Amino acid sequence: MEAKIGQFLESIGTFFGGGDQIPWCDRDVIAGCEREVADAAKGSSEEQKSESIMRLSWALVHSRQAEDVQRGIAMLEASLANSSSPLQQREKIYLLAVGYYRTGEFSRSRQLVGQCLEIAPDWRQALVLKKAVEERIAKDGVIGIGITATALGLIAGGIAAALTRRH
Repeated sequence: MEAKIGQFLESIGTFFGGGDQIPWCDRDVIAGCEREVADAAKGSSEEQKSESIMRLSWALVHSRQAEDVQRGIAMLEASLANSSSPLQQREKIYLLAVGYYRTGEFSRSRQLVGQCLEIAPDWRQALVLKKAVEERIAKDGVIGIGITATALGLIAGGIAAALTRRH
């Protein structure tokens, strides 16, 4: 019985907590990537600069801090036009999709992950993100329906109470 209660509580926690499989990144990793970008700017090749910026972008969009995620999105959008290969463009689009997922812009994230899957239909990371986005959109819809139903119930109850007081 306790195991079933534990499973039930875990499923509720996952439902409201968004138990996705997209990794998080902490401030120490971001700080390390920022140092790497600064070092690369001091005379490294363009390829090394680009790679260090991609690592920083990855770390930023996987951060728990909203301002880091926004910074990562801005960096990726600014560099998207400069992608030298389809693989690099796919990676940037994917990271943008992660960033928008983290900011709660699920429809934009779904659009971008769709672009990734057009380039690489079997890309596992993009498929996992697509599933997470669709689950969040569905969950938000269920919560929205629940809120609407509750509001309608309160209104109907208020009307019923008002009518019974009159009589």
